[in-house]
Amino acid sequence: MSKLRVGVIGLGEVAQIIHLPVIESLGDRYELAAICDISPGLLDRLGERHRVERRHTDFREMLAAGGLDCVLVLNSDEYHAEATIAALDAGLDVLVEKPMCLSPREAQQIIAARDRSGRTVMVAYMRRFAPAFTEAVERLPELGPIRYARVHDVIGQNRLIIDQTSYVERPGDVSQHAIDEKWARRSALVKEALGDVPQELEWTYGLLCGLGSHDLSAMRELLGSPKEVSAAKMWRSGGYVVALLDYGDFVVTYETGVDDQLRYDTYIEVYGATGTMKVQYDTPYVRHFPTTLHLELTDGDSYERSVRRPHLKDPYTYELEHFHEAVTTGAAPKTTPEDYVQDMELFTDIIRALDRG
Repeated sequence: MSKLRVGVIGLGEVAQIIHLPVIESLGDRYELAAICDISPGLLDRLGERHRVERRHTDFREMLAAGGLDCVLVLNSDEYHAEATIAALDAGLDVLVEKPMCLSPREAQQIIAARDRSGRTVMVAYMRRFAPAFTEAVERLPELGPIRYARVHDVIGQNRLIIDQTSYVERPGDVSQHAIDEKWARRSALVKEALGDVPQELEWTYGLLCGLGSHDLSAMRELLGSPKEVSAAKMWRSGGYVVALLDYGDFVVTYETGVDDQLRYDTYIEVYGATGTMKVQYDTPYVRHFPTTLHLELTDGDSYERSVRRPHLKDPYTYELEHFHEAVTTGAAPKTTPEDYVQDMELFTDIIRALDRG
């Protein structure tokens, strides 16, 4: 099996807790060859921890140095497109964390860069690689015609779980100028995507691009895209959102929000004429917590209820295995930039419904 030399751009929480350990666990597929972060202190501490000699504070410098086959783009959302395009133009394959980008213009630029480079771009939607979810997609017809579905994602702040279960290096040497530039860039990109909307709707768009992208992407793979967003309501400055998504023959209720409870309450539940299916997720920040598939099926006088835990391997590992296969075989990944564009269009439709409301 060919081993890919990978560079990691961005060394925040998800990189430290998930991506770097998973890369090391897949030693037959990946070699961690270079790391990049704007924090020199973070770069040095993680470089020592993971025994990586090549350390860069600028991803352009890392790309120009060569010696890589692919990169993971894990830096702040506002810079995903810039890093992805630069890597493609350097002839590298890219796995980019969700959200792939924040504006439609950036999405089209990424697609154009992929097409002219001939390289692979895969969006990191790890929930769609969980075995319980892929089994749900296969078994959906067993439910009969769909009557209703619920997509629910109300969680406590990730840090509540992280602080109990992991040690994370948090940089204190990032300049205030860099922080201010990041927020200014984010505001400009969101305005580019939405136009002139109240600031609360800008914040809600950020919630949808972040937490919501997982839910709505998985929903689309399972059920397809809705015909329209019939209605939407938000409260607590856009920190909570409920939307009604019209599929013609049925409706999906989408519910999301973030609070201060130490728990992770996330699932997709589908009600069919003769069966019900629920994909139950747990926090990804504790590796190997299983995703489970709950089934209730009626067949004549028979009623069957089961809970499936197909595997304990975490979805991030499946995701990186899939990326390796796509890169080494030339196959198209499941989660493409075009796939993400459909999510971005849905985020915008929800925002428009909120604005009307």
